[in-house]
Amino acid sequence: MTTLHEPLTPAATADDDLSVWPATTARLAHGDLAVGGVPLTEIAERFGTPAYLIDEDDVRTRCRTYLHAFPGAEVHYAAKAFLCRAMAHWVAEEGLGLDVCSAGELELAVTTGFPAERIVLHGNAKSPHDLNAALRLGVGRIVIDSASEIARLAAAVPPGSRQKVMVRVVPGIAAGGHAKIRTGTDDQKFGLSIADGSAQHAVARIIGQPGLELTGLHCHLGSQITADKPFIAAVRRLVGLMARIKDQHGVTLPELDLGGGHGIAYRPGEAALDITALARKVRAELAESCAAAGLTVPRLLIEPGRAIAGPAGVALYHVLAVKRTGGRTFVAVDGGMSDNPRPALYGVRYAPRLIGRHSTTPPAPVTVVGRHCEAGDVLASDVRLPGDVRPGDVLGVPVAGAYHLSMASGYNLVGRPPVVAVAGGHARLLVRRECLEDFRSRDVGL
Repeated sequence: MTTLHEPLTPAATADDDLSVWPATTARLAHGDLAVGGVPLTEIAERFGTPAYLIDEDDVRTRCRTYLHAFPGAEVHYAAKAFLCRAMAHWVAEEGLGLDVCSAGELELAVTTGFPAERIVLHGNAKSPHDLNAALRLGVGRIVIDSASEIARLAAAVPPGSRQKVMVRVVPGIAAGGHAKIRTGTDDQKFGLSIADGSAQHAVARIIGQPGLELTGLHCHLGSQITADKPFIAAVRRLVGLMARIKDQHGVTLPELDLGGGHGIAYRPGEAALDITALARKVRAELAESCAAAGLTVPRLLIEPGRAIAGPAGVALYHVLAVKRTGGRTFVAVDGGMSDNPRPALYGVRYAPRLIGRHSTTPPAPVTVVGRHCEAGDVLASDVRLPGDVRPGDVLGVPVAGAYHLSMASGYNLVGRPPVVAVAGGHARLLVRRECLEDFRSRDVGL
């Protein structure tokens, strides 16, 4: 049984610099690497740069690891991390559900053939379009995130129908890799607080709505969590709330959703959440807490996104310029914050690598920057690359599968990169590169 932070192939052992690369990564001659049996230099030449690469086998392996670690649970892939039609297809084939945050994500998945009943709709401020699309397409569950949403959703449910819902609860637990991605405390925009009674009030209102069926409680503590203790604490607090709901309303909720936020390593040596250990401890705590509260153990749901897509992705760039100034060396590439805003937003640190040639020059500290008109357009600060890095070189950045394409922007009209899938020695285009014609066709006024 493999945990998500353990090596999956001999090429990616924990004691070398390929430990955070996709599972199928292999060394080739002349400093090249292959992912999914396809040389990265071939990807760069055939599809251009910047480009996102996704290892299909790695994605599928991670889906299976979750299902094996959480037997009997529902595993829902968090579409916000990375979604395209192929990704929805892979996730569906592997038996996972899907959680979405908008009508756009929902309709892309459903029109790809993803079963709507295996989809959960989230969002702290769902629009009427979001809710109407969810009801029209028949999503499995809608997660209630505010008191005002209850009446709006109940009014939209067709007469004679019932929509399954959950309540997103704020358990008062601080967890996550950055202040901007901690969502389990009362000082942020998501969910309904246990501490001030908002969650309990929402539960009572939902139970009184004939068009809504409350199936359980939901929480999401944050993102990039690398310890299991916050999840264990969340189980205790949510089971406590479920016990109070049973006492007050005579209702035993059959489901408990612990969300996702499972942390991964972006650079060799960084901590990652051990999914197998987490699953074992969560199941044990859930059984013990329910026994103490006199509750039937609810069905568990979890929602990994980054932990499935992130390590399976690589971003490829060409070096455009090398500048030595102010005692620092800046390596400028043909992408930047428009295809990866995460270093600027959250201070995420990556480990870029020279691809396609061996260098005998000792490595030196450099800062890899993008091409955009912002001083903060930095992809990797103070990383070590060969001292002779030069224009025309190809750089590969691992752990680029999550929150790159989904957060990409149109800044400077550079255009969002393509997504290329690799598997079994073959590469195929999943999402084409955004081009000038795309910009022109949207610009309809003069």
